[in-house]
Amino acid sequence: MLTDENENPIRIDKAYSWENPLSAHGLMHMVINNAWKGDPYKIEVLFMYMANMSWNSSMNTSGVMKMLTDKDEKGDYVIPRIIYSDAYSSEMVAYADLILPDTTYLERHDCISLLDRPISEADGAADAIRWPVIEPDRDVRCFQSVLIDLGARLDLPGFINEDGSPKYRDYADYIVNHLRKPDIGPLAGFRGDGSAEGRGPVNPKQIEAYIENGGFYVSHVPKEAKYFKPWNDAYQDWAVKLGLYDSPTPYIFNLYSEPMRKFQLAAEGVGERLPPEHLKDQLKTVMSPLPIWYSTEPHNEEKGEYPIHALTQRPMAMYHSWGSQNAWLRQIHGLNPLYVPTKIMKDYNLKTGDWVKLSSTHNSITVPVAEMASLNENTVWTWNAIGKRKGAWALDPNAPEATKGFLLNHLIHELQPKKGDGHRWSNSDPVTGQAAWFDLKVKIEKTTAPKESQPSFEEIKSPVGMGPKSISWKVRV
Repeated sequence: MLTDENENPIRIDKAYSWENPLSAHGLMHMVINNAWKGDPYKIEVLFMYMANMSWNSSMNTSGVMKMLTDKDEKGDYVIPRIIYSDAYSSEMVAYADLILPDTTYLERHDCISLLDRPISEADGAADAIRWPVIEPDRDVRCFQSVLIDLGARLDLPGFINEDGSPKYRDYADYIVNHLRKPDIGPLAGFRGDGSAEGRGPVNPKQIEAYIENGGFYVSHVPKEAKYFKPWNDAYQDWAVKLGLYDSPTPYIFNLYSEPMRKFQLAAEGVGERLPPEHLKDQLKTVMSPLPIWYSTEPHNEEKGEYPIHALTQRPMAMYHSWGSQNAWLRQIHGLNPLYVPTKIMKDYNLKTGDWVKLSSTHNSITVPVAEMASLNENTVWTWNAIGKRKGAWALDPNAPEATKGFLLNHLIHELQPKKGDGHRWSNSDPVTGQAAWFDLKVKIEKTTAPKESQPSFEEIKSPVGMGPKSISWKVRV
């Protein structure tokens, strides 16, 4: 638990606190709100990387934009300074005091490591790299290399040698030479002389070995180790050899979760560490050691006023900032409708191309619809991140992304509605802290078509201006 002596959170997002005890992924959606409120403390600098928090990566988009520009009684920004790194002129760039231009994924090394969300499957442990296929033609740096440089300049442990010199030249050097523990580094394949896997000395030619193998490495689970893995000696030995375990670690699957029960007991007053008083009832409910269901409906919502579930999901081409504005893909999804099931289309006398006002307890949007017969009859959805703000992404202000494209994010607040207990609770899973993107309930009304999807925001100023009106290229045979 990352709490102080009074059991209050010490991270700005309140991860690993009594509010969200098991939040391994953090609570990115709460950082700006907490920084603006000074809860649990005031900050001096907000440093973000490809987290487009003034637009598609944020809940309560219009509210977040106000927080980023809000000033105190002295005329100073409530969030004093913002450093932001991105490969593109995204919406967040306009709010930054310092911009660190990043490379695109085609211009840098990346490591998809067994240490962090690898590409593995049930029958094998796998990892991968990306490597530069083109050299940058502008003044940019790989953000990972920038962090390594900053680590050395700040004399952080692990980034400098004994004589104070930088330990790593850049991120590619880090991938090869960093050791999490003896003989275990970011990449499992081709270690030592190139034949070792999982554990082994540093191989200076490791990246070249990955490139020769298409960027991938996989260690398949031995045939005799594929079944009953938690208790299979062959699997345990293979996992130790690969570096997944330090020693055989059999485990038992439990429907009854002991860790969850420990948190629940603390809320009941058992143990040396007890949660704050206002969180006890929540912990008693959500930290059940057995699988449960409980309603996430706002307590003050009139039953049935918002009967429709609304979902949003990023297309891979718009995930963060890595693949956006591909000239070919823009032709496929340059705008996004609200996808509506046949039942709702009939109930509200809608046809594809009509416009609706979609409302939640927080806000409303006005958007075009398209029928999707395969949808659950009580659910609507749309793509996230296709809609852009005017002035961003070097797009023409009249581009379809900026006029017809939209975000469902405007309807979702990072805080739950007031419950009458004096608190605005985070709109997150109270166990893991995962943002409750999919808990949104809405109502729908047919309306006349506006000139542009609503809400519409004023054009922001971009440091890069507009892109070219046309793109041409030559194919070499």
